[in-house]
Amino acid sequence: MDVALDAAPAVALATDARPLPLRLTAIRYAARGVNVYELQAIDGMPLPTFTPGAHVDLHLRPGIVRQYSLIGPTGDAGHYAVAVKRDPAGRGGSVHLHDVVRVGDMIDVGRPRNHFVLHENARHSVLLAGGIGVTPMVAMARRLRELGSAFTLHYSVRRRDEAAFLDLLKGEELRLHVDVEREGRFMDVGSIVAEAPADAHLYCCGPAPMLDAFEAAAQGRPGGLVHLERFTAAAPSATAGGYRVRLERSGRVVPVRPGQTILEALRATGIDVQASCEQGICGTCETRVLRGRPDHRDSLLSDEERAANRAMMICCSGSLDDELVLDL
Repeated sequence: MDVALDAAPAVALATDARPLPLRLTAIRYAARGVNVYELQAIDGMPLPTFTPGAHVDLHLRPGIVRQYSLIGPTGDAGHYAVAVKRDPAGRGGSVHLHDVVRVGDMIDVGRPRNHFVLHENARHSVLLAGGIGVTPMVAMARRLRELGSAFTLHYSVRRRDEAAFLDLLKGEELRLHVDVEREGRFMDVGSIVAEAPADAHLYCCGPAPMLDAFEAAAQGRPGGLVHLERFTAAAPSATAGGYRVRLERSGRVVPVRPGQTILEALRATGIDVQASCEQGICGTCETRVLRGRPDHRDSLLSDEERAANRAMMICCSGSLDDELVLDL
């Protein structure tokens, strides 16, 4: 999942079209515990295009919608491909894909969104991936090679058989770090960031400890050069309540009570708003703010976008004022 710390343009606010009904046409082994799932339109028509770093929502069954990065290539509009690692301790999406779905099944798939945008004009790019966090980097590396742009990809796994897409990623740009082959030592994220050119764009996707180390190491760099994507929320949702939300277009006023998020309050009054992850990491519920100060809790908006108070993720963010006016 996608979380840029810069002010890269986001997608449309809470107005995405309905999901696309796609057929699962192939399941391929990629690495230990990792499968690739390929999906195509039933009628063979081209799918909406996407850019490196984009992800889609997979509507797996009622109550289970999960986000997965598209691995590309970005120029192929004939199918989408995502890679999923089976996680028995997860929220059920990966287990459902690995254990239940079969080739030929129909899956509703959301249109691509991108909050982890690759800056193609960068003089140099440094990609850091941990485990299944390599998935958005696959499309990025492919695109950078197409452009002939300078980049390095630091890819960390615990064991060599967990490294996916080595056939696609191999080359002088790849730096593979295998923990068990380094006496259990983790990849030195701090040193990688410190040694990167001052004007390089840095990208990181992986487990929380890796992302935390990346953020700490990159603190002295301009925010517009630092980009990361999280799998889980970095902050708890705002549930203090005690304020009201005014919906400008419908004219309705909805109280948000203690223990509720804005999304929960809207649903409780029968207002249907698109949402997916409900953790502030996917961007599905991004909504335009007209007046008031949001209590931002998402992992998507940059510091500049938060300060502007023009948009918020209503699944997890709240209000600092007694009234918040939204473009709904």
